[in-house]
Amino acid sequence: MAARKRRELFTILETSADTETNTVSDSEECPLNLSVDVKWFEIPFRKPDSDSEEEELQENEGETEFKSTAAADETADSASYIAGGGCNIILVTGNGIKHEEYAEEYAEESYYSTSNNCSETTSTDSDMDFSDLEEEEHSGFFSSDDLLDEDCTSPDFWGEPDQVISIEPFTAVSGPQHSLGDDADTLDYFRLLFPDSLFEHIVEQTNNYALYRQRRSGRSDAHWHPTDLREMRAYIGLNVLMGINQLPDYGMYWASDIFIGNAGFKKTMTARRFEKLNQNLHLCDRESEPTRGELGYDGLYKIRPLLDVVENTMWDSYAPNRCLTIDECSIASKGRFSPTQYMPSKPLRKGLKVWMLCDSRSGYCHRTRIYVGKPGEEAALGVARKAVTALVRGLEAKHHHIFMDSFFTSVTLLQRLLRDGLYACGPTQPARRGYPDTLKPRNVGKLAPGEFYQCQHGNLVATVTRDAKVVSCLSTNSAPGIVGISPSRQRDGDSDGDSGGGVGACGMGLGVPRPLPLLLYQENMRGVDLCDQLRECYQVGRPCKKWWRYFLWFYVNLCIVNAYVILRETRTGAPPAGFNGKQFTLRHFRVRLAQQLIGDYQGARGMERAARKRHADSPLEYGHRLERMSERSRRCRNCTNKGLRHESVFGCKICNVHLCRGGCFSEFHK
Repeated sequence: MAARKRRELFTILETSADTETNTVSDSEECPLNLSVDVKWFEIPFRKPDSDSEEEELQENEGETEFKSTAAADETADSASYIAGGGCNIILVTGNGIKHEEYAEEYAEESYYSTSNNCSETTSTDSDMDFSDLEEEEHSGFFSSDDLLDEDCTSPDFWGEPDQVISIEPFTAVSGPQHSLGDDADTLDYFRLLFPDSLFEHIVEQTNNYALYRQRRSGRSDAHWHPTDLREMRAYIGLNVLMGINQLPDYGMYWASDIFIGNAGFKKTMTARRFEKLNQNLHLCDRESEPTRGELGYDGLYKIRPLLDVVENTMWDSYAPNRCLTIDECSIASKGRFSPTQYMPSKPLRKGLKVWMLCDSRSGYCHRTRIYVGKPGEEAALGVARKAVTALVRGLEAKHHHIFMDSFFTSVTLLQRLLRDGLYACGPTQPARRGYPDTLKPRNVGKLAPGEFYQCQHGNLVATVTRDAKVVSCLSTNSAPGIVGISPSRQRDGDSDGDSGGGVGACGMGLGVPRPLPLLLYQENMRGVDLCDQLRECYQVGRPCKKWWRYFLWFYVNLCIVNAYVILRETRTGAPPAGFNGKQFTLRHFRVRLAQQLIGDYQGARGMERAARKRHADSPLEYGHRLERMSERSRRCRNCTNKGLRHESVFGCKICNVHLCRGGCFSEFHK
């Protein structure tokens, strides 16, 4: 470390290879929620034995600084991280710098008062709730910062990292909460999250909106007739299949080219009918929609019925597990929606922002919170605190472990989560209120790979370390002084790099030592990313200019992913009855769900062909007759089939085709 004019506030503890071997935990109750291939060991904090030892430390301050600098340089050497070499562990204290050799054996001392392992036998799914950003918060949950018992900006707030961490065990019920039997199929699991009542509501509002458009335009639509439940299911099923069999334009699914057109789509409904359903699809009553500025205005009014239904179904179908992830996801959109965000760290840099609460292992989404804009002059940290408040509501005193990124993590937020029985961990910005000044970059200086400093206040531990870059993090579920080394895959030419690990014949080596908060974050922060991967593999719906359509297809796709996770966890990986394959992936789940949604439904064109086949012998006996179809002439279907072009205002209403008044009627029905 660089020399400092003021009193040093850090302690360097060094462990030899023998000490490391003795301290590696081989017990069954590992206090870490880490992979089995992570090598971890515990470094107890050691205070000065006497006052004379502390005085001697102050007298030899200059010499100690030189020793600490040499120890930091040794940390960068890769041989110091593997067996046969020492491992430099840096812990922050309230005393001066002290460099001691811990070669002697010491009694194992755990910083946990209870076990801190995330049970692998616990089910790995969870539930989802949807909250609006403008929703009022509970009065007793996350009150103002003035109600804190202690001021996190006080100089005496942070102390030495030698306090006992108290973590209560997770005993809440978790896993699927349904009564489906072993004979349940994909559609049954999808109905848990997207019930038939929601389909019926969409049918009702779609028919109402079609009439609303006709009244507003002053003319009727001759090509529209009311839809029903079976047709709406088939429409959703076709949209699901479009995500698997992707084409540039949805009209290509009905193309006459045998190499492009899809026979199943043509059999289900016509291209014109599909287009009409696209035009009139709706979720709310447009006539009673309040305008901006009126009492009761809701920015998400167009999808509010969907959110209200899915909020309950998602939460009731699956109880959250112990380790949860909070992060943001982006939805690519081409519509006109003012809260569209630019997120450079996401694969989709520009789109609609949705905050999600997901399971850290399976990716099951518990809750989402749509970003609709920052109200007034509210700071970004206030928006983040409100988002976390809405996402974790209902989990109080259940001792869940929440992992979130630097946008959310702050000292005040973690204190309030801890007060409500929730533990948290995540990186943070050093400039935020309450973060210890001793761990800020200007006081820490340049760190070697694997070097870290820590401060502690009860369960709250602040850490600064260098991995690929300098990282500052806060945690309430991590004991100080615990370091882990996970294997890292390296390229052939990187064996002499700064990664700090040896490389074997297979290109595997030991990575840079990481403190426990960073290890927990890296192991459990993948929940939202995993959910995005499952959702983005097969998109549902087509691009359009209406912003609310993107949220509709987003939640339909999310329900499919969650239903797949519930089926997989309920059946322990076994496929549903009737499936002949050995593996049942998400693709198989989507195809089977779409087939069951469509069922045996046939639209006008399918019924037309079936009617022609059944009544070919005597069309007049079954009500087929030549009559006037419309005022506007259209091409004769029979002549078109023969390659001719003739138009007529007459035709058959049962077959819904125009025919010439000559012999085309009887010839067509044969």
